[in-house]
Amino acid sequence: MPKTLFEKIWNDHLIAELDDGACLLHVDRVFLHERTGGIALSSMEAEQRQVRNPGHVFCTMDHIIDTFPGRGDATMAPGGRQFITSARQATRRAGITLFDVNDPRQGISHVISAELGVTLPGLTVVCPDSHTCTLGALGALAWGIGSSECEHALTTETLRLVKPKQMAVRLQGGLAAGVTAKDVILHLTGKYSASGGSGCAIEFCGEGTRRLPVEARMTLCNMAVEFSAFTGIIAPDDETLKYISGRPYAPEGGEWDKAVEYWRRLHTDAGAKYDKELHLDLAEIEPTVTWGTSPQHAIGISGMIPDPDKESNKGTRQAMQRAMDYMGLTAGTAINTIPIDAAFIGSCTNSRLSDLRDAARILKGNKITRRIKAICVPGSSRIKREAEQEGIDRIFTEAGFEWRESGCSMCFYAGGEGFAERERIISSTNRNFEGRQGQGARSHLASPATVAASALTGFITDARNMAIQQ
Repeated sequence: MPKTLFEKIWNDHLIAELDDGACLLHVDRVFLHERTGGIALSSMEAEQRQVRNPGHVFCTMDHIIDTFPGRGDATMAPGGRQFITSARQATRRAGITLFDVNDPRQGISHVISAELGVTLPGLTVVCPDSHTCTLGALGALAWGIGSSECEHALTTETLRLVKPKQMAVRLQGGLAAGVTAKDVILHLTGKYSASGGSGCAIEFCGEGTRRLPVEARMTLCNMAVEFSAFTGIIAPDDETLKYISGRPYAPEGGEWDKAVEYWRRLHTDAGAKYDKELHLDLAEIEPTVTWGTSPQHAIGISGMIPDPDKESNKGTRQAMQRAMDYMGLTAGTAINTIPIDAAFIGSCTNSRLSDLRDAARILKGNKITRRIKAICVPGSSRIKREAEQEGIDRIFTEAGFEWRESGCSMCFYAGGEGFAERERIISSTNRNFEGRQGQGARSHLASPATVAASALTGFITDARNMAIQQ
């Protein structure tokens, strides 16, 4: 029978179908970070359990380390140093590869897992972080797990899962100039709601998907979880192979040839069935920004804040009103007239070299005109070095941005550093929940280009207009 990409990888890793309807799957790679990795490993030690395959487990320092220059082991998170020390000691005892604070390979887990070739097409990859689905862009089956599941995967290289339903999101046509993958996923979530992909493994497919570069595909898959999907995945193609080739952990020589032969089979067969399909015409999408406290509160840059009173559903109406109250907004306000207090470029969603280049093209030769707190945090130490080699760091700093070390940083408040109450932030991150970037902080999600343009003007701004003015 014809099979989808997801079914092929699932079947290749299926160990057993259990009596309760769940399945037991083999796990190829486990990625840890300092916030949870040390705890999981220490718990296993206390119960005298060992990591089954240390060579397939990796850990990085990313979640709660400071991103200030010269940081060392510094952290603003309560008890942060203990997390760092615990992860360092536990990984050493377990024989696990650690990308420590000053390791040139250090970075955000989902960024470096792809960057180093740890994640490859057809692998199953888990990490105690919901945005592990980012790695589906390489044709891997990747998903976030909890702490108990993490210990189980470390000990047995297996996990119990109920097979999710399957959804195809077909992207048709091509993006207009100045529109990015971030705008696509925000548009999708705004159109079909944050529960639109609930319970599904989503395959992004179609001509429009194939036109996207690999790093743009990562942005799509990263935010599949904000669409309530189990994961997002994209079939590997020639662009994927070019991206992987030569990565430190990628196969070489004859092993590369064998891998490519397998990877070429990782696509959905003609006639394979999905449980649900959605279609998007990319040409209809404009730069998109969120206005509320959910990724589904998204509108085009030329739009206006919607009116809750026009919603027939009482629950939806109340949720919209709560979001507007928290964000300090009024229905009918044009999104591109809203002033901002801060700008943030970073996170596992949009902190790659291509993202920084997009922002730098807007910032070059320009300066922030209002008192805007603007911060850029590269997604990995390698990305930071490459950006500095291109002079991107100087473009950011000359425009008025802080240029930081790599890490999760102010994507979320758990790292100890956040924006002030009622500060309005334009952010390239993936979540705009209440308090996500600081207690009482108000976050608007957007692409790096939109963030850069908005930082320069002090208002939520269409970056395409900035490009015209240059």
